[in-house]
Amino acid sequence: MNTKNSRSNPSVDGYIRKSKQWQTELQELRRIILDTPLVEEVKWRVPCYTFEGSNVLFIGHLKESCVLSFIKGALLKDPKHILIQQTQNSQSVRVIRFTDVQQISKLEPVLKAYIHEAIEVEKAGLKVNFKKPSEFKIPEEFQTRLREQPALKTAFNALTPGRQRAYLLYFSGAKQSKTRESRVEKYVKHILNGKGIDDE
Repeated sequence: MNTKNSRSNPSVDGYIRKSKQWQTELQELRRIILDTPLVEEVKWRVPCYTFEGSNVLFIGHLKESCVLSFIKGALLKDPKHILIQQTQNSQSVRVIRFTDVQQISKLEPVLKAYIHEAIEVEKAGLKVNFKKPSEFKIPEEFQTRLREQPALKTAFNALTPGRQRAYLLYFSGAKQSKTRESRVEKYVKHILNGKGIDDE
């Protein structure tokens, strides 16, 4: 299946080649997206589609499905009720999961309509109202660490609200206390250095 056009990004070819189980589905999603005004890039090692420099959607794969993720999916009308809020803490992103290529082909007109709506959301400059970091529950494991290490608390409070939120969501995302502890441990140095979770 030829998905090449003037806006395709060679790095995405590599990503799809490596995604053995979901190659056909990802190719089909890519074909549909490249038929819209979005520009194909790779960010955070996954295919990302942008409009005038703003991230609009990602495609990717999980174990049981491949996904189309709308960055500001919470702002889309979703008349077909196909957008999924993956976790309770997911305030903005909404995904559509696929398990076979026929499912994608059948939904093509709907997907294009959703993509065009997502572009309109960008054009209008609409923003998702995020909860403030203070409204999030701080996991006990992180609270303990903040109490034990005042410098960490100072460094965490100095981070931007977006960076604070990303850490709290990541730490809380683990079901087991042991995992939460190891996540906190892994990022202590990052926080002390004033870095966000995705900063090198």
